[in-house]
Parts: sequence; C-alpha cells; structure tokens
Amino acid sequence: MSGLLDLVTRVAGWAQEGEQVEVYAMRGRETEVVVYDADIESLSSATSAGVGVRVVRDHRQGFAYAGSLDDDVVAETLAEARDNVAFGTPDEFVGLAEPDGMEPAALDLWRDDLEAFPTERKIELAMELERRVKEGDPRIRSINSSEYGDGMVEAAIATSTGIRAAHRRSSCYLSVYALAGDEAETQTGVGYSVGRGPSDIEVEEAAADAVERATRMLGARKPASARLPVVLDTRVTATLLSILAGTLSGEAVLKGRSLFANRVGELVGAPMLVLTDDPTDPAAYGASTYDAEGLACRRNRLISEGVLEGFLYDAYSGRRTGVPSTASAVRAGFKSGPGVGARALSLEPGDRSQAEIAAMVGEGLLVQSISGVHSGVNPVSGDFSVGAEGLMIRGGAFAEPVREITIASSIQRMLKEIVAVGNDLEWLPSSAAGVTVAIGEMSMSGA
Repeated sequence: MSGLLDLVTRVAGWAQEGEQVEVYAMRGRETEVVVYDADIESLSSATSAGVGVRVVRDHRQGFAYAGSLDDDVVAETLAEARDNVAFGTPDEFVGLAEPDGMEPAALDLWRDDLEAFPTERKIELAMELERRVKEGDPRIRSINSSEYGDGMVEAAIATSTGIRAAHRRSSCYLSVYALAGDEAETQTGVGYSVGRGPSDIEVEEAAADAVERATRMLGARKPASARLPVVLDTRVTATLLSILAGTLSGEAVLKGRSLFANRVGELVGAPMLVLTDDPTDPAAYGASTYDAEGLACRRNRLISEGVLEGFLYDAYSGRRTGVPSTASAVRAGFKSGPGVGARALSLEPGDRSQAEIAAMVGEGLLVQSISGVHSGVNPVSGDFSVGAEGLMIRGGAFAEPVREITIASSIQRMLKEIVAVGNDLEWLPSSAAGVTVAIGEMSMSGA
C-alpha cells in the first residue's frame, strides 16, 4: 500500500501555482462463484487498478481518470484534468478538502488469509451451501443460486492542500436463494453470511437463514385489510435506513430533496430513536479509516432521542452550507469524483429479541420483505407505500404467513411511532444495518 501512497503524494506535488490537485489511486481484486445444481454456473475473478485526478483553478474543476498506475499514464491524466478545467462551470464553493486534525481510528479491516484463499475452496463453499440448503428441509424444492463472493481493495489519496491518506479493506460473503413448496405454490428465501475473511463466514448460518425464510412463508394467503402494529424484520429496516440515508445528506438538503430540510433541532422521531453513521465501527460492512477525500472517518450522530441533530457533508456541501465536512465523502471508484453518502448507518439497538417484540405487540404483522421501494417511497414528501409479505402476529406469537399486501404510511409518521427497537443488529453488504423495529400502527391493504 505504501507504493500507492508514494505515487499519489508525488503527483499531488506537481500542483502548479494557483491550482489545487487531488490524486486518488486504487487497486483491487474480486471473485464471484455461482453454483447451480452441483455445477459451476459462473466463475469470475477480476483485478482492477487506476487513478482519478481532480484539478481546481479559478473556481472551476476538471476531472480525468485512467485505468493504469504507470507514471506516464498518470502524468497524462493530470494534464487531461488540467485541460478539463476550462470546461468546468464556475462555482465559488469548489475546492478540495483540507486537513482538519482528526486522528484516524485504528481499524483492522484486512484479512491476509483471504488473499491466499484458493479458488477451489471458494467453489467448494458455494457447493456445500447449496447442499446444506437442500438437506435442510424436505420442503425445499430447488436452489435458484448459491454464491460465494469476495473483494480486496487498497486506496490512497493525496492533495496539494496537505492531505495524505491510505487504507485497505477486505470482505467476503455467502448467499443462497432457496425455493420451497410444490407445483401449486413456491415461496422464496435468501440466506447470508458475511465477514472480512474466510474464517468469518459460516455455511450453516447462510443455509439455515434461507431455509427458515422460505419455508415459513408456505401457505401464505392475502389477509383482510386493517390498521395494525407492524414489526419490520432486520432486512426491511436496513432498506428503510438506506432510503433515509439519502435524505440526511447536506447535498440532498441543498438540492431541495430532503424531507428533513430546515428541521435541525426538531423532534422527528420517537424518543427512543438514536440514528448514527459510524464508519469507525469495524463490524460495519462499509467501515473505513478515511473518507473519499482523505479525511479521517468519524461517528456522526444524526438523530438523538428523536431530535434531528444534523446532516452528512463532504467538503463541497459543507462549504456551501457553512459547516465543516463530516468526513462523509464517498465515491464509486477511481472513475468518479466524491459525493456525500452514508457508510454505516444504524439505529442504537434495544434490549428485546424479535420474539419478545412480537410478544409486546400482541396483535400485528411481521414484515419479512418488501417490494416496489423505488416507486412506492418518496424521499421528499415521505410517502411510503410498498408491497409486502410476512407473518401475522396473534397472541404475541408469530402465526400464519400472508402475502399480496400493501403497507402504507409516511416516513415521518413511522419514525415518530416507533415503539421498540430490537437487539438483533445485523450487518450485510449495505450502507445500513438491519435491526427489528416495531411501529405503533400502519395501514395494511389486503383482500
């Protein structure tokens, strides 16, 4: 990794008088194995490396990238970024991040054993997962896919403003998509196990997860419409938080795309609601030492005891708003510049299990999965209406499965009507963690 840091530092030092230069370099490797019916359906392994350069001069910005780390190519990329400055739109707030004195957290996000893990073992894990699911329950009809995936990324960034940072992280996962039932009925369930290295993932965990989620939906029917308490499963909550992430950025506020605009200091949720974005949590899938502009990542509390405390900012949106960056810059890779985004959004867990929350609710609905999020959720107005399936809760226990329903409310109302948060925090490949959440009342449209 020192080679990357030396490269970006050297090139950032080529900045000319009157300009700012940012150099971002990365290299990575990823593998994906998909198994179907005890045979390899696909196997891909790819490596990538490249550099992205931003140049700022006279309130204009130019950007260029190249898929190579060779010195002559990097020099050409810098020259191209300089040329592109002339095409930039003048903006008084354009500029690079500057050091803010925050020390980076000591995070161990890299596993050497993943780098040495043989492809044959990756294939074996995917095949073993498929086999375990088939053996897990006689009602499992087939496996749509069984998959192993991993990735290892190293990145470095340096700027003429004094930033010099490098970090690396690894990740791997198992996932399986199971189908349960017969010719008359088919229900699906997805199971996961994720970690930083091979020793962190468990075949049995992913298999049991998929089997339970598929088989417990067998016999599902459309219920009668009602207004009732709703318990969101961990993965549904993760989806909801991912939507919230887009409304809690300074960029969204500036563009008029946030339902929380001008509401800092107001009560926007239940008193038990504490929402943070904390990339310094090593358990988070999106954990990182530095953000995409080279500032040390930090824990940002967004909602505390139901009160909106603030938003996420990168250098540009913070400068426009008149506040410091929260080190919340993200980027898709060396081919793009930075923008604002959450890396590790989560609710502060409570002290009840999902079963205990169901017992507390008494009568209601457990939502296992939702659909139609992109068309059914408006992050500006807060309107929320999505397709769902899950289990009815009767007498404080999970009862018959239901499907072909729509649950509806508004994000504002849902946040204020949270009555319980579970203790089952779950990190999956996402910018948000899942946790069971109970909402006092929602509309359920069925038969």
